[in-house]
Amino acid sequence: MSTALDRWAPYALAILRIVTALLFMEHGTQKLFGFPAPPQGGTPPLFSLFGIGAVLELAGGLLVLLGLFTRPVAFVLAGEMAVAYWMFHAPQSPYPALNGGDAAVLFCFVFLLLVFTGPGAWSLDREERRTERRHSWER
Repeated sequence: MSTALDRWAPYALAILRIVTALLFMEHGTQKLFGFPAPPQGGTPPLFSLFGIGAVLELAGGLLVLLGLFTRPVAFVLAGEMAVAYWMFHAPQSPYPALNGGDAAVLFCFVFLLLVFTGPGAWSLDREERRTERRHSWER
């Protein structure tokens, strides 16, 4: 049975990557464009800590969504979420359920997983590897 499930693992990983990226990008669009709704304090200045975070969330989320440069981008985004948690959430309470940091913790660890596993199926990283292998046979 495990071999039947193992065959689907790259696709399950890709679905996790895609859904995570879409949710992450939503945080960036909210901070940058006020969509789907403006953040509580209004949209932050672009060259502020929140503004830079928003750019990372949107651009990094898009790269993860496409599965392009997945490992290094996921490493940066995991770091961003760790910093966000310890700077903004943890000082309020040691409990993520009380400090609102649940999403930051989950994003951090999903991105960390992608650093080690890669993007899974349906990614531009994977297509690039296939193309490189195909061209190496032609030499």
